[in-house]
Formats: sequence, C-alpha cells, structure tokens
Amino acid sequence: MGNLPFHHDSHETTSAPITKSLDPEELRKYGHMVVDFIADYYQNIEKYPVLSRVQPGYLRKCLPDSAPYDPEPISTILKDVQDHIVPGLTHWQSPNFFAYFSSTASTAGFLGEMLTTGLNVVGFNWVSSPAATELENIVMDWLADMLQLPKSFHFSGNGGGVLHGSTCEAIVCTMAAARDQMLRRIGSENLGNLVVYGSDQTHSTLQKASQILGINMENFRAIKTTKSTEFALSPEMLRLTISSDLEEGLVPLFVCATIGTTATTAIDPLEALCHVAKEYGVWVHVDGAYAGSACICPEFRHFIDGVEGANSFTFNPHKWLFTGMDCCCLWVKNPSALVLSLSTNPEFLRNTASNSKQVVDYKDWQIALSRRFRALRVWLVLRSYGVANLRNFIRSHVKMAKTFEGLVRMDKRFEIVVPRDFSLVCFRISPSALISRDEDGEIGMINEVNCKLLDAINASGKAYMTHAVVGGIFLLRCAIGATLTEEKHIVQAWKVVQDHAQAILNMH
Repeated sequence: MGNLPFHHDSHETTSAPITKSLDPEELRKYGHMVVDFIADYYQNIEKYPVLSRVQPGYLRKCLPDSAPYDPEPISTILKDVQDHIVPGLTHWQSPNFFAYFSSTASTAGFLGEMLTTGLNVVGFNWVSSPAATELENIVMDWLADMLQLPKSFHFSGNGGGVLHGSTCEAIVCTMAAARDQMLRRIGSENLGNLVVYGSDQTHSTLQKASQILGINMENFRAIKTTKSTEFALSPEMLRLTISSDLEEGLVPLFVCATIGTTATTAIDPLEALCHVAKEYGVWVHVDGAYAGSACICPEFRHFIDGVEGANSFTFNPHKWLFTGMDCCCLWVKNPSALVLSLSTNPEFLRNTASNSKQVVDYKDWQIALSRRFRALRVWLVLRSYGVANLRNFIRSHVKMAKTFEGLVRMDKRFEIVVPRDFSLVCFRISPSALISRDEDGEIGMINEVNCKLLDAINASGKAYMTHAVVGGIFLLRCAIGATLTEEKHIVQAWKVVQDHAQAILNMH
C-alpha cells in the first residue's frame, strides 16, 4: 500500500468506472465474503493473543496518510483488516477472555445486526417506521415477563421499556426525569441542593450522569462499603447519609442500587433500600447491567426481589444475553416523567399518529433523536434460542465459574476473596503463601505480588483477566461469559495462573 497523498484538482477527471453505492448483486457477492471472513475469524480466534500486543500509534504506520482517490476492491480491504486491524484487537470473543464482563455474541445476534443494518431505518417516532416502535414495545414486554418484573413496568401497566445503547444513557435519562420532577416541586433555583447516592462500588456511570446533569459534585455520595457486608450498599448507611443531608438543607434526589457490581458482583439489598428511599421520596434506579440477565433463571430471580419499589430498572443483553453490542434495556414505571424531560416537538416531526397520543415516540425516551432498530436483534435472539436455551447458556457459565472456584480452593496458595454469586470468581495469591516462604515478609507486599501475577497472565496471551481493589485488597477477576468458552478453557486458564504464580513465588 502506497503512502503518497493524492492531490485533488477540481478539473481532474478519473479513469475509474462509476460504481453504484448500493447494488443488490454486489451486496450478495461481497456480503458472502464478509460473512466468510467473520466465520473464519471465529474459527481461528484461539490462535491470537487475547490482549492486543500493539504499541500506541501502530496503525498510522500501516495505513496511507489519506483516503484513496479511486475505488479499491473489497478483497484488498479485507486483507488489510486481517493484516492490520485484527492484530490491534483485544479479542473479546476469545474463549480465553475473562476480563471486565463479557460482551456475548451469537449467530442470531449477528444475523439480527445484519438485518438491522440492512434495513437501516431510523425509528425516532412511530410514523418514521411503525414496526420498529411496535416491535420494541413487544420485545420489552417479553423481556419484562422473562424477568418477572411487576406489571407496573409493562406497557399494559402504564409503564414501559426502551432500548438504549448503554447504562450511562439510561441513567442520564432517568436522572433527568427525577431532577426535573423534583425541581418542578421545589424550584429550579435549588438544582445545587440535589443529592445523588450510590455506594463506593457503584459503577462510575452514576457519577458521570450526575456531572452531565449539573448535580453539584460535592453532593455526590459514594457510601463506603465493607467486606463484612460483601461490599453491598447498607440501607442503614443510606438512611444516615440522607438524614445528615436533610439537616444540611440538601434535597435527596436519586439512589442507584446495583445487582452485581463491576468489581465483585456485590448485590445491594434492593427491598430494604427501596423502603428507605420511599420514606424520603427518592427515585430508585436499579442497575442490573451484568447480573440482570441471570435473573431470567428462576434460581437467580430472588436477587431482584423488591424491584416493585424501584422507579426504573436496567440490564444489558449485550453483556450476558447473547445480543451483541450495543443494547441496554431500560424500564420505567412512569414514562411521562421521561417524556416531560426529553421531548421536543419541532414542526417537521408533527404528525397525526403522534397527536393522537395512541403511539410511543421513542425519541422522547432517550438523549438522541435518531435511533437504530435494536429490537430486531433482540427479537432474533429470543426467537432463535428460546427462553429455555438462554437460561441454559447462562447456567453453563455459572457452572464453569464453580469449576474455576473449586480449582482455586484446592490450591492452598490461593484464596477466594468474596463469595461467588454468578460467573465471576474473585481470587488472589493468599498472604499465607508469602509468609510461609519468608517469615519477615510484609503482608503489604501481597498486593504487589498479585499485580505481578495479573501482568504475567495477560502478557502470556493465553488468557486475559482484569483486577479490582476492594477494602484495600488487590484481587484478580476471572469473569466467565464469552460465548465460545468451554470447560477445557477454564482448566487451561487455571494452569496459566498456577504456572505464573509459581514463578513469582519462587522469586519471593
């Protein structure tokens, strides 16, 4: 590939043939090529180091300085994807990916994405594509049924659901609704007195949403959690914090309860938190981004007991319901609160259906005007696998996590840091493994040793894990949930951990 920039002259003519930008036969031909490319990628995915090994700025050295003036064949472009893009990927779909939380893929999710992209409709209001809105209504009610959400979150119970791209978008929208609802009561001049509550384990999304919405950052409360409560948000601490804020003349606004925190999958006691919030008129949002998917299984549903006391609920099918990026489900009990905060009605969008108030215009339930037909992808996943299979996929990941947990427990050099509830295992080399080797060794070294272990595992290319620090403890997170992961990958990953731990302990 050349690196010479082109110089465009307005009088220049090109010898390149005029190509159609959308030709059905070309689409058929090249579409097959791209599907084959992706299928080959999945077939060979284990050959790549899970964590990309490129250096910052690597791609600029591989690609030309400017866009091509004449067309290039798809085959050439796909070769560059293979040669230059794939090496710069961290392979989230690798069966050896155990970092963060997974972003599950599936054949149905991929096919749904093809349909969504192929139809390429923009469903901002009902009339702009009635099927896009109505399918989303239906799919959100299906999912609400699968989670056994109370009737008040269904469209038939005057609530309703919407598909967003991320939890952050969903929290921005619900917090805007809560903020405006409160300010209508107490006056907009009191914006600086509003207070938002979470725990020190709540996702940073809550703080980001608060910043975006003009909440005074001095009024953002990250309530401390402890190992004794498994890092869950304490209802007593919430009550004390709210009481203290009221004494200061502040206005409690919004609390985020998490079902499955990012660091350790801690579960906030939803029912008790809702009772406290109700006393003070505080909006409760439930963030089930990761663990919400598991709650379609009857044996996990109890983790969201008390959700009937919440105002809004989110979970992300792209994390653990095989839907692919990006997809966040938001349900609200009071859609009109969203609409009041987020709607605009310019002349060019006025139409008879919207005026009739018989339809949902999803532009008023989200930040942007434009929106993708995400419901099509979810619909394909739900229909292609069925609820029974989706439950079994989740159960298989939990079973593999139990296997990994068992392997950790069998090795006396390691310990499980917090109890496992879903498919995340939080573990570390235990302090006793160091002390038994070196009587004078400081326990303070243990975090450093575990940090070295994590770096060694990831540098091997054979597995990718991430870490968390809770209660001052540095721990390794093995999050099992990639679609292609099987039991053998769990056994291999544990061997990688043991081998690198042995090498590191030998040095101490």
